Amino acid sequence: MKLLPALTTLLFAAGTAFAGPPPAGFKSLFNEKDLTGWRGGSTFDHRKLLELPEDARAAQIAKWTATMTAASDKTGKPHWYVEGDELVNDGFGDYATTEKDYGDFELLVEYKTVAKADSGIYLRGVPQVQIWDSTENDEKAVQLGKPKGSGGLWNNAATAPGRDPLVKADKAFGEWNKFRIIMVGSRVSVWLNDQLVVDHAILENYYDKKLPADQQRPVPAKGPIQLQTHGGEIRWRNIFLREIGVEEGNKILSSKGGAGFKSAFNGKDFSGWAGPVDNYEVVAGAIRCKEKKGGTIYVNEDLKDFQARLEFNVPPGGNNGLAIRYPGEGNTAYVGMTELQVLDNDAPKYAKLDVRQYHGSVYGMVAAQRGYTRPAGEWNFEEVTVKGSTIVVELNGTVILNADLSKVDMSTVMANSAHPGKDRTNGFFGFAGHSDPVSFRDISLKKL
Repeated sequence: MKLLPALTTLLFAAGTAFAGPPPAGFKSLFNEKDLTGWRGGSTFDHRKLLELPEDARAAQIAKWTATMTAASDKTGKPHWYVEGDELVNDGFGDYATTEKDYGDFELLVEYKTVAKADSGIYLRGVPQVQIWDSTENDEKAVQLGKPKGSGGLWNNAATAPGRDPLVKADKAFGEWNKFRIIMVGSRVSVWLNDQLVVDHAILENYYDKKLPADQQRPVPAKGPIQLQTHGGEIRWRNIFLREIGVEEGNKILSSKGGAGFKSAFNGKDFSGWAGPVDNYEVVAGAIRCKEKKGGTIYVNEDLKDFQARLEFNVPPGGNNGLAIRYPGEGNTAYVGMTELQVLDNDAPKYAKLDVRQYHGSVYGMVAAQRGYTRPAGEWNFEEVTVKGSTIVVELNGTVILNADLSKVDMSTVMANSAHPGKDRTNGFFGFAGHSDPVSFRDISLKKL
């Protein structure tokens, strides 16, 4: 993986530990004195925890914390305790869980465990970056994948990227292992002992796996870090976290999988674009719809199957759209394959929209997942894949839409509107302005 310059300075020489104070930009999650900043937790859907009434939520957390800190019948020590600069767990009790929830982050942590132990790190409350005994090789261990090593996103589907580590990087028992984990959106990269074991893979939502595909949701946009216990002693130290900001997050997302993309906008003028370009302007290297203007402008190249990458910035209450297989005239939401909505989902004036009108939705036909747009005024990164009758929208590293328009029941569409362009197999890509100064930059296309 080609690392961004800002990130390479955070790497450590092979074989070294994260000793001493936190690296620049990081905060220590463990003070080496007590469990300040931590509470108890379990394998429990964080979304459901947040939905509980405040008193019920507090009672549940208190119950987990009591179990976490209860004394062991064998040793008399709490299941979780501090020994020197180490946070120790005897393999029992509920999980050490950060009191604070995190969005995009980089996590550094060292651990040391024992034979036959099984543990892991939950990201935003979702299992997990796997830790276990990679020397086990009996039939069951092989079936589980233990000999492949630690660090994989083990609760992903068996064939999903990231489920198994790319290489086996575990150290021998008695030695400290170190993780470096980067999470942007649902995308996770993991280094174990300086070796890349998960490369920008999507962490699947364990809590929705048994639901029908159209009811499954991505991992939450925010949630706690959890250190799992599972029957064997594990020691943790040097637990450092750095929150990743918008600009860096977008750079991480745009640095992956970019082969074949070509810039569709020169950052200066509308060369190569068509439509009512006078209703738009170029500001600071971005295309911006003029206030109280609109219409659909488009890259003047007919496309069949393609991917589009871009960043967009929506002002408070802003509304725009991505024209998909647009024929060059008319309302792309109906005469094109669709308009993918670009919207400030959190604006009060949009509180009662049809769910198929929120950001990323196939306008009026298929609703996208909500909760993954950044606050109005911040830049978002989006990748759209159009292949045959299917459209996938990935927003800020999280897939919010995966729709097959050939399966849309037209008797159920919003307002009973006709969509004569739904089954188009070619057309233009562009922006469908609706009077608001929504901006777009770093626009690139890839033919499939």
